[in-house]
Amino acid sequence: MSRTVAEAQRAAVQALTAAGIADAAGDARHLLAHAMGISRDRLILIGADPVPADAMLQLAQALARRIAREPVARIIGRRLFWGRDFAVTPDVLDPRGDTETLIATALEGPPPARLLDLGTGSGAIAVTLLAEWPRAHGVATDISAAALAVAGQNAQNLGVADRLELVLTDWCADLTGPFDLILSNPPYISAQEMAGLEPEVLHHDPALALSPGGDGLGAYRQIAQQTARVLAPQGRVIVEIGWQQGQDVLEIFRKTGWQDQRLIADLAGLDRVVVARNPAQQAEITRNDR
Repeated sequence: MSRTVAEAQRAAVQALTAAGIADAAGDARHLLAHAMGISRDRLILIGADPVPADAMLQLAQALARRIAREPVARIIGRRLFWGRDFAVTPDVLDPRGDTETLIATALEGPPPARLLDLGTGSGAIAVTLLAEWPRAHGVATDISAAALAVAGQNAQNLGVADRLELVLTDWCADLTGPFDLILSNPPYISAQEMAGLEPEVLHHDPALALSPGGDGLGAYRQIAQQTARVLAPQGRVIVEIGWQQGQDVLEIFRKTGWQDQRLIADLAGLDRVVVARNPAQQAEITRNDR
């Protein structure tokens, strides 16, 4: 006997709740809508309709994966970020709401002519900002060719592929500036913290996108050292950080000659973003141009 949409949704919530899934109701809606090939807001409108047999089978398979602690975004193959759907695969970090603080911070400043996204992964940062700034152009780098393929797919899907260059390189090696804005959500989890991550993160996000090893600050040291040569005068560097890393990252930028650093908190009030400018570079360029 077939189940109605409402019955299937209730059963899915019960199964996920019994498995200890935190947002069982939300995940059930995502998975049922995906199985049926409809948007989540339609579920309530068709609650009395029967769920097709093939959709019930797909839902059962999806629930089994979620109960095994595979993230919903990995199961359905996409993640909503800053109001847009991004394709995600095992080759890229699953974009998170925390990173939207970086986007909001970037959008508070003037639109750049040219931006650089270091370690782009899914392309969520670069693609989002190019979509918000229709006259901007960008470069996105990654050391993973597979990740760049996903970023390229998202750029194509969201209509910015003609304004985004994808480069296989380590941070900004071999790049030519200037860039008005440089952004990154680098790996920042320390080696010691890795074992304590939730299974959804530890077993499903690429390890290289999570941790650089050691104290987790290695990527910031490289970014602070490498980006000054390609940053335009009065340009900004904006990086996402772990919530306990604010003062350490500020000190890294200070020690490498950066000025005007500031910390930005996320909606939970936790340190989430560091912004820095390099007035010393601007002064040097001005002297050389005289």
